[in-house]
Amino acid sequence: MSAKPILRRCVACRQLQDRRHLWRVIRDHKDGVLLDFGMGRSAYLCPKEECLEEARRRKRLQKALRCQVPDAVLTTLNGRLSASTGESAEAN
Repeated sequence: MSAKPILRRCVACRQLQDRRHLWRVIRDHKDGVLLDFGMGRSAYLCPKEECLEEARRRKRLQKALRCQVPDAVLTTLNGRLSASTGESAEAN
């Protein structure tokens, strides 16, 4: 018996996807804004350049988390995007 995927909505493009395919950004009550692991209010984002740019431009993460998202978090996500783009280019 296979388990049903847990679906989450991207804050930028609003598409429902399996949460394992999305980046998770968390507002933690102690440590501020974290990536991937932690307890607290979460927002999900597709690992696509368009979604990251839309989230940055329209402040979608700030609105979803109800707090300021440090530029370091967006820079880290942009670095992940660049790393994954480089890996796919090497595979071709």
